[in-house]
Amino acid sequence: MLRPGGAEEAAQLYTRRARAPVPVPSPRPAAPDGSRASARLGLACLLLLLLLTLPARVDTSWWYIGALGARVICDNIPGLVSRQRQLCQRYPDIMRSVGEGAREWIRECQHQFRHHRWNCTTVDRDHTVFGRVMLRSSREAAFVYAISSAGVVHAITRACSQGELSVCSCDPYTRGRHHDQRGDFDWGGCSDNIHYGVRFAKAFVDAKEKRLKDARALMNLHNNRCGRTAVRRFLKLECKCHGVSGSCTLRTCWRALSDFRRTGDYLRRRYDGAVQVMATQDGANFTAARQGYRRATRTDLVYFDNSPDYCVLDKAAGSLGTAGRVCSKTSKGTDGCEIMCCGRGYDTTRVTRVTQCECKFHWCCAVRCKECRDIVDVHTCKAPKKAEWQDQT
Repeated sequence: MLRPGGAEEAAQLYTRRARAPVPVPSPRPAAPDGSRASARLGLACLLLLLLLTLPARVDTSWWYIGALGARVICDNIPGLVSRQRQLCQRYPDIMRSVGEGAREWIRECQHQFRHHRWNCTTVDRDHTVFGRVMLRSSREAAFVYAISSAGVVHAITRACSQGELSVCSCDPYTRGRHHDQRGDFDWGGCSDNIHYGVRFAKAFVDAKEKRLKDARALMNLHNNRCGRTAVRRFLKLECKCHGVSGSCTLRTCWRALSDFRRTGDYLRRRYDGAVQVMATQDGANFTAARQGYRRATRTDLVYFDNSPDYCVLDKAAGSLGTAGRVCSKTSKGTDGCEIMCCGRGYDTTRVTRVTQCECKFHWCCAVRCKECRDIVDVHTCKAPKKAEWQDQT
């Protein structure tokens, strides 16, 4: 069995991170057994030294499209593989929707983890968007890949139905007569074209992982699929009644996307129950990471590595720490000062907060409010002590 991060697979792990082959020494004439053993030992030491001293390159990603806004120029987007660049050049209007979807799913990720030590923080002007934290095959990486794939499906599907794209429109498969628990109905209106959204998202988002074909790529592909499935899971049936006084003797129905928050909530629950796995020997599938662990299903998020310690700043792991984070003094949850500050304590600052209050509607047509000033206490996590910092770095 291959366990990512194990000593036996150090070379594979470096290959996955650096995306560059390790140089192979040229053949040499045969040497005595002792010399060959010494040469092998020297080569192993050299390889280990390379792994320990060369920094792993953080791969750029299509996620950066969200930071470009309307300025999507395919040749200037870092991190795209050739297939993604081809799709970008062929469908520029779809890429604008992909950019909008990227901004939406990043906001949703930050909403879901707003009260946690890792809060889906992005790195400004960084083509990797999330920095080095995505190098580790953790459950946080699993969530990001799943919700990013879901965001692309949701954005493209919505754009198709709203007539913003020339290559797709309403779902062409919802035609004729159908039935549900309430009886028969006719398909009508404009059903959201989830089929096209899923198909394009699969072609675009999965392109890089299909080219790499390593254990991490297998993990990413699985979580990408979970994200796409999550959007389809929350399609809802909306209907309009016809008949005398709206008696609903006849119904016309269509399928519609749910709010993206439902997909985010669902994937957040999948994150909580994510399954730690390891790649099989042939690298084509997963198995449980330890004896007694349950096997992953198609709807489970999967990950290889344990999460880093998000309590302290660790540049190598991509952790920003929780020093300076706002916490709740009274909460017993993850947003509480005890958990958020990792037991280090917190500082309290008294600030004046200005809010809109006593709002009244005035005919016609304005709402006028007063400014209310409240003095509140803001609690922020203390930084680690110097000795603790040295231990962590």
